Amino acid sequence: MIEEDKARTEPRAAPETPSKSSGESPDGRWVVFIESDNLFVRAKAGSETNRLSADGDSLAPYSADVDWSPDSSALVARRVQPGSRREVTFIEASPRDQLQPKVHTHRYLKPGDPLPKPALRVFTIAERRQYNVDETLYPNPFTENGDLDVRWERNSRGFTFNYNERGHQRYRILWVDFPAPFTDQRTSASTLIPRVIVEETSKTFIDWTNKTWRWWLDESAELLWMSERDGWAHLWLIDVKTGTAKHQITHGDWVVREVLQVDESRRQIWFRAGGVRPGLDPYQLHLCRVDFDGGGFTVLTEDDGNHNIEFSPDRRWFVDTWSRVDQPPVVQLRRGETGQLVCELERGDARALLEAGWTLPEQFRAKGRDGTTDIYGIIIKPSNFDSSRKYPVIEEIYAGPHGAFVPKEFGRLNRPHALAELGFIVVQIDGMGTNHRGKKFQDVAWKNLADSGFPDRIAWLKAAAATRPWMGLDRVGIYGGSAGGQSSTRALLDHGDFYRVAVSDCGCHDNRMDKIWWNEQWLGWPVDDSYRRNSNVEDAAKLQGKLFLTVAEMDTNVDPASTMQLAAALVKAGKDFDLLVMPGADHGAGETPYASNRRMDFFVRHLWQREPRRE
Repeated sequence: MIEEDKARTEPRAAPETPSKSSGESPDGRWVVFIESDNLFVRAKAGSETNRLSADGDSLAPYSADVDWSPDSSALVARRVQPGSRREVTFIEASPRDQLQPKVHTHRYLKPGDPLPKPALRVFTIAERRQYNVDETLYPNPFTENGDLDVRWERNSRGFTFNYNERGHQRYRILWVDFPAPFTDQRTSASTLIPRVIVEETSKTFIDWTNKTWRWWLDESAELLWMSERDGWAHLWLIDVKTGTAKHQITHGDWVVREVLQVDESRRQIWFRAGGVRPGLDPYQLHLCRVDFDGGGFTVLTEDDGNHNIEFSPDRRWFVDTWSRVDQPPVVQLRRGETGQLVCELERGDARALLEAGWTLPEQFRAKGRDGTTDIYGIIIKPSNFDSSRKYPVIEEIYAGPHGAFVPKEFGRLNRPHALAELGFIVVQIDGMGTNHRGKKFQDVAWKNLADSGFPDRIAWLKAAAATRPWMGLDRVGIYGGSAGGQSSTRALLDHGDFYRVAVSDCGCHDNRMDKIWWNEQWLGWPVDDSYRRNSNVEDAAKLQGKLFLTVAEMDTNVDPASTMQLAAALVKAGKDFDLLVMPGADHGAGETPYASNRRMDFFVRHLWQREPRRE
């Protein structure tokens, strides 16, 4: 299953700047270190050591991770009030290297836990002078380690840092001119006052893990910035000196998904976008180019598929590899300036797969809950498919708001095909609340993870079955892992009249039990009643149908106690269910050979009403 942690990367990093290290300055002359909760600097050549700070203590010590100015004349440090030290403990009952069980612990913050609170300090090396960065504009940052992503200007005359306000409804990029202090009469300390360059606000959430891409244009004092302020992920040009938007660069009911290249000399951006080709699947990625002023917008790929790009070093040419779930890869050489096809280099051939009995997935779209929005999915049939028969249907679900999960490229899709071979129709669907279709589409998930797009999924399945009588909607199963495990169980809690059987692996069944960053992103902070309303544990008594829970004994992604607490609630409610604990396994245990076979057996037993054969 897809794990939430794999989604924490931004589309592309900004240009390289001096990075935090063990504390060594860029010119190699100095090293900073911590002693008695305070910051010291030592010359690498010789024994000269100087104290930089005196205000660190056990309640707010300094961190040795610092950000040096490019010219090594100053550094930004953090004095951090520690947050929660919550740890998750689990027992490895049958370790491989000894007879007796082992106890394991690891740091694991959960929603509502106190977070570290950093206060920025700037120190000059020659004068050993301290400047405090005023905290008015960053009072409550969401940070698990106290970092605020400091970035120095190349001329060392200022720096920026990020402020993602806890609750994820306000995001700022702040600028600090250096040196430009005033004396705070309350403390007699020299104080630096940040100013706002960018501010994003939302009544729901800001998707900070996916849509805070930026590119600094130091020579022109500008910033390329991604924003959903008009409801779609687009690019904007920001004036760094004034902190205002010069203009919006890209426009339309489509989304910028990945910036590939920024050409500062030609003032052009090359990126991949979804939904930019009208009439095609909006999840498909196409190559585009646009000028910084918003002119010259060009879509450089055209074929009906998902496009992956490899540029020549001078970008005069690019290799375009595109495919769909029902179209093997096609590799083409195209001109960088116009996208004109030069020649086809290679075309995939699926005949051997088809001759072996493999079946092409079928793409299907239907209207969602609102009757107007298209919902996209795929249908997979068994190799011995007979249209005169009626097959049970199984949905593989993952509804995490951080992404979209229906495959868009050609692949063997072994897991759903293996299930289909047992006599099932297997489907995957992206309902509302998932990503890459605009903010309104994704906002359905706000404080509403239990929704999981089910009204759209059920409407899609009914529309598909209306013209496919071989889809037996009287026998529908569902399975998923992690957030998909939460959703598959929820199917039997809220939609037990439609879904009959569910298999849930390593599910985050109560968002109060799961990791802080993912759950506060969608349910907000402070922890409120929405966490209770979205909890499978709270609704255990509503269970209908057949449920099979699997859990990894040593899951470091989702606390295993989440599944065990659901099991306890089901026991208390007198509900029948199956439970498999996988000894020694980590997250995703449901995809191990043993648990996967158990999942297939469960579906055969309860959707076909047959005992699985053992050969």
